[in-house]
Amino acid sequence: MPLSDGLNDPNKKNQVVTSCTELLDSQVSSMGGVSGIAIKASYSTVKGLAPGYCTTAIERLLPSFLTAIDPIWDEGVQGGDPVGHLTQNSSRTANALLSITDSRIEKSSNNTVKGIYSKLRNSAQKHVENAVPELAKVIDNYTKS
Repeated sequence: MPLSDGLNDPNKKNQVVTSCTELLDSQVSSMGGVSGIAIKASYSTVKGLAPGYCTTAIERLLPSFLTAIDPIWDEGVQGGDPVGHLTQNSSRTANALLSITDSRIEKSSNNTVKGIYSKLRNSAQKHVENAVPELAKVIDNYTKS
C-alpha cells in the first residue's frame, strides 16, 4: 500500500501533520550560525504573516511528499529497515521532497513566501537531509498506528 493511502483516515492525517509541523519547528529552532539566524528570521516572518501557513502547507503537500518518497521507503521495507534505508538515502530523500516544493513554489501567488524560498533554497538540501532521520521515525510511527 502506498504511504499516502494511509492518509485517508482524517485522524491519522492530523497526527502526521502535527508531528511534521513539530519536526519543522524543532529543526528550525535548532539551527545555528549565520544561516540559522536567517532561516529563523524567515520562518518567523512567514509565521507572523500567516500563523497557520506552515501547518496548512504541510497538510497540502503531505500526500505528494509521501508519494515522492514511497519508492525509497518501499526499498527499505523490502530490506527490513525502512527507517534506516530512508536515513541512509537522506540525499535522495531530500531531493525527492524538494522536487515537490520547487514545483509548488513556482505556482505560488504569495510573493513573500516565494522570495524567502528562493533565498533559502540553496541551503535547503542540507537542512532537509538533516531532518530525514526524524521524518523517517514519524513515517514509521504513522505506518504502524
